[in-house]
Amino acid sequence: MKKNLVTVITLALVLVNLVLTVVLTISIVPETKKANELITKVCGAIDLELEAGSSSSAENIPIDQIEVYSIEDSLTINLKKGDDGEDHFAIVKVALSINKKNKDYKKLQPQLAEKDSLIRAEVVNVVSKYTLEEIKNNQTAVQNEILKNLQKKFASDFIVAVGFPDAQYQ
Repeated sequence: MKKNLVTVITLALVLVNLVLTVVLTISIVPETKKANELITKVCGAIDLELEAGSSSSAENIPIDQIEVYSIEDSLTINLKKGDDGEDHFAIVKVALSINKKNKDYKKLQPQLAEKDSLIRAEVVNVVSKYTLEEIKNNQTAVQNEILKNLQKKFASDFIVAVGFPDAQYQ
């Protein structure tokens, strides 16, 4: 009789252990999946930043792979009023550096001439948001903002830099 009682107690403990294992599994597995998804998203974001930094920078592209597209006429743009309250303007000539080895180059490069007015409008929109002091002190920030906006408009990073070969501010 003692052997049967020990067997029944052992069986009961095994069943309790099984039930507790199922409860733990049900409560832990969803949390583990959420943690894995979060880790995957963070790793993906890090990879995107690493790829974006290396592929779209004109500094990393050999000079023989860069084509320059210049807008023919200079643009005269009214600047935002500064602390002095005076009206100021900028006269800029715009040049785009284009990566000839980019996958979108063959499709988008021929469209640049017909999209010239769109490019001009984007330059005017960005430059007109700055005061004379801001644009003189940080012309690179203006060019980078134009670059980002053009890359969004064309949905491609085949344009790798925006430059002002000739710029006058008054």
